[in-house]
Amino acid sequence: MWVKLCCLLLYFLALFVLARVFEAVAWYESGFLATQLVDPVALSFRKLRTILECRGLGHSGLPEKKDVRELVEKSGDLMEGELYSALKEEEASESVSSTNFSGEMHFYELVEDTKDGIWLVQVIANDRSPLVGKVHWEKMVKKVSRFGIRAGTFNCSSDPRYCRRRGWLKSTLIMSVPQTSTSKGKVMLKEYSGRKIEVEHIFKWITAHAASRIKTIYNSEHLKEEWNKSDQYRVKIYLFANLDQPPAFFSALSVKFTGRVEFIFVNVENWDNRSYMAEIGIYKTPSYILRTPEGIYRYGNNTGEFISLRAMDSFLRSLQPEVNDLFVLSLVLVNLMAWMDLFITQGATIKRFVVLISTLGTYNSLLIISWLPVLGFLQLPYLDSFYEYSLKLFRYSNTTTLASWVRADWMFYSSHPALFLSTYLGHGLLIDYFEKKRRRNNNTDEVNANNLEWLSSLWDWYTSYLFHPIASFQHFPFDSDWDEDPDLFLERLAFPDLWLHPLIPTDYIKNLPMWRFKCLGVHSDEEMLETFQDSESDSDSENKEVFSSEKEGSEDDELNMFHRRSEGEPRCGVETCSCANKYCHHEPYERKARSYGSYSTAGDIEPDWSAWPSEMLHCTECVVCLENFANDCLLMGLPCGHVFHQNCIVMWLAGGRHCCPVCRWASYKKKQPYTHPQPLSNDTPS
Repeated sequence: MWVKLCCLLLYFLALFVLARVFEAVAWYESGFLATQLVDPVALSFRKLRTILECRGLGHSGLPEKKDVRELVEKSGDLMEGELYSALKEEEASESVSSTNFSGEMHFYELVEDTKDGIWLVQVIANDRSPLVGKVHWEKMVKKVSRFGIRAGTFNCSSDPRYCRRRGWLKSTLIMSVPQTSTSKGKVMLKEYSGRKIEVEHIFKWITAHAASRIKTIYNSEHLKEEWNKSDQYRVKIYLFANLDQPPAFFSALSVKFTGRVEFIFVNVENWDNRSYMAEIGIYKTPSYILRTPEGIYRYGNNTGEFISLRAMDSFLRSLQPEVNDLFVLSLVLVNLMAWMDLFITQGATIKRFVVLISTLGTYNSLLIISWLPVLGFLQLPYLDSFYEYSLKLFRYSNTTTLASWVRADWMFYSSHPALFLSTYLGHGLLIDYFEKKRRRNNNTDEVNANNLEWLSSLWDWYTSYLFHPIASFQHFPFDSDWDEDPDLFLERLAFPDLWLHPLIPTDYIKNLPMWRFKCLGVHSDEEMLETFQDSESDSDSENKEVFSSEKEGSEDDELNMFHRRSEGEPRCGVETCSCANKYCHHEPYERKARSYGSYSTAGDIEPDWSAWPSEMLHCTECVVCLENFANDCLLMGLPCGHVFHQNCIVMWLAGGRHCCPVCRWASYKKKQPYTHPQPLSNDTPS
């Protein structure tokens, strides 16, 4: 997870640097930056009209270029970035579809139950033609969609009873606007009563109703009273301009941020005394002033702060976000981080997508689960101060120059999704290249695995998972017994008891005790051979006694037999310390297990038992490989106390035989520690 997070942060850093490179290239080619102001006098009539349409100001009664230019100047400063965005939006000319309502419930759900948006609905009465023709309606939908106003059509033939109850007996236009200034308030429906069925007149009617929700100030006394008033709104944005009504984008934002930000329009058209404006720091008009408890912020002075709906919406969302905004942001970041698994995972293509789907499901589930307690936490009444401090932190951090760059980059990449996706893909391919190179240096086999090999291993794991009950929630070995014998599957179906055995994880092996085998003294090979020949006869009789006693005795007696000392045992040579007995390498496995526990008793040449764990049984041979312990070899003990070569017992356990080769005690279960008995008296062989 941390690797994917670091890769995502590195990607965002690359996007930031790439945006600065684009700005440098644009400045080199054209000689201006996106934040550079544009003189409206140098623009053509078409470009001036495009700017007014993007800001939402009517220009139908202004045939002269001079009048249009003055209206642009009155609405706010024009930057190169805003001009570029407006021209690109006009050239795109994407068709915007309107919603067709199927009945009363559909209309109520989308229009009357939506408290933070504006709807324009064309009602078509029974056996009547629509009020606005198809061509004009498409132009109308495209025009209002720039300001977040949604459009739809309600045909009364689909629900005539609802139309009669509403009084819609003729075709008309309906506009829905939130009635109050509180969040999630009531919605009021306005019906168009104009005679002229033209796009400009209808749009003027819409903007007039939307502007009526904004508090308007006409004199300095009212401004002074409003400026010094403290009410429920912590954030207020003022527009000081010489206009009849605020631009449409300003009115649309007032609806969108209902209950969060208060929008106030200060009409300074007929003001003679502007001394109070100078006292509060307003020296020119038009000006967009953000008033917060922390101070005053002049919108439009930093990068990306254009006089448009999209730019101001991004700015206000960063200052006064909703919980839904934070959830959507976290959802986007989590999914971008999860998609990094497609490039980090190495091996077969199918494996990559399987891991990707698993990661997407896991991350999104964890995100939703983690948001549930957060939502409940925010509903607690005594956390208002925490909520206010969080918003204060947002306001402090998002009014910085760095935050303005981030918002500008967000608007740039969101308007160019192909560039965003291509850079993400390129970043992922670079990660894939370096990850593949790193794993090849580590000799990882999964890099060269193909789809068939991975699917085969996945099927092996699935069949093993299906026919073995799970004994643990840890990772299970992928080794399958089906490769050894194809008929094993049918045999296990015929005899269920053969396959009803739990899968045992092999993680416990690394926790088993390990140590080195040491000798206290060394002797020559001739002395060892002589001692071995002298004691062979006595050892033979002793081993016979052990074998017969084990047959008749109980399991506890057998354990004691393992610790009986033999009288004539081999000495520790120069390189080995061994325990010789009658059962050599060619003897059967069962007979070798019976001789477990014999060791040397010759004082200074016996093994160094002090290095052994206290719960381990003393012995000098491994019953798995039937070889004696060499000096300085690595040993491993099981919970039952029996000791073996480390390599031998690991291979034994990893093969699925999770028990002791000697006593069959489960190798993953603890056992009561064994107390070594007092050594019996030994007679020196003659």
